[in-house]
Amino acid sequence: MTTESQTRWALIILATIAVLAVLWLAKAVFAPLTLAFTVAVVFAPLSDFWQRLGIPVIVGSLISLGLGLAICLLLVIALEPVAASLYQKAPLIKWELRQAVSGLQSMLRGLDQVSQEVSEAISPDAPANGKENSEPAMVAVPPLSRALLLAPAIIGQLMVFAGGLYFLLLCRQDVYRWLARFAKGTDAAAIEVFRAADLVVARYSLAITVINAAFGASVGIGLQLAGMPNPILWAVVAALFNFVMYLGPAIVAVSLFVAGAVVFDGLYSVVPALVFIALNIIEGQFVTPLLIGRHMRVNPLLVFLSLCLWLWLWGPVGGIIAIPVLVWLLAVAEGLRTQNSRGMAEDMASGAALLTGEGRPLTGAASAD
Repeated sequence: MTTESQTRWALIILATIAVLAVLWLAKAVFAPLTLAFTVAVVFAPLSDFWQRLGIPVIVGSLISLGLGLAICLLLVIALEPVAASLYQKAPLIKWELRQAVSGLQSMLRGLDQVSQEVSEAISPDAPANGKENSEPAMVAVPPLSRALLLAPAIIGQLMVFAGGLYFLLLCRQDVYRWLARFAKGTDAAAIEVFRAADLVVARYSLAITVINAAFGASVGIGLQLAGMPNPILWAVVAALFNFVMYLGPAIVAVSLFVAGAVVFDGLYSVVPALVFIALNIIEGQFVTPLLIGRHMRVNPLLVFLSLCLWLWLWGPVGGIIAIPVLVWLLAVAEGLRTQNSRGMAEDMASGAALLTGEGRPLTGAASAD
């Protein structure tokens, strides 16, 4: 490796570290803006539809923004009873988990030291005499004052998201014209590549949303048949967590293993988790490839690395935007590569035509001859 190559790679590595540091330190701004960009890309076909109807761009952007905020509001309203129920039942759930762990500890009497360490790690406030309480212990619930302190930051991020979504819907073509300056070829061709990438992400997101909704419904029905309490809650959790590939289903499966151990006795305690795993295998191996198509599938390694990166940077928001951003970037890269290859092929064909005398000279002097 030459000195020039070493310098170039060193600069690339330093620039990457600097970009990641900025994204992490300024996540309060960049996270909602990136989420707004993702939603704007998903809503791109809708914005184009308003334009085809002759609706002004400003009005169409406001309509799309209103629809996006309405969908978010409906999701909040739909999930509010579930969240409130979990908030109220959190002490009881924690006590039941503590009881389950205590039952496991009693089976490991020969490992007193290990059992004691597990007990202290899980329940440091447990009674020292080893006797378990017959009633659920009072568990501190996060005070309302803490939520009030977080409210300004959350409202600020919501405003950044709403403003970013509106202006991205309004100025999407201008942004693509600016990005097209950095791509090879004509600006019109590069803009068309960006628009095609928007369409790919919109189709992908719509298909994934429908699949996850159906998957959540099937999980709810399966758990209802298995006798699991709160099947609707588990259906919603399964549908939402399925948007985060690999990691989301793994978390739900582990949660169902724990919940099954709390609710049921014996080998039947693993049935809820097995039902979820079976449905997830059917969805991942058969339903999703059939509906999405192999041309829209992404390398699993890239998906995993993208999830790790964005989850590390921005937590749950990163998990939401990881796959759409990756699909958009890959679609843009593929479109630009195809465009450049086509341009090179056309240049080579034109050159061959000129060499063989089949092409027409383009200069005025040559024309005069």
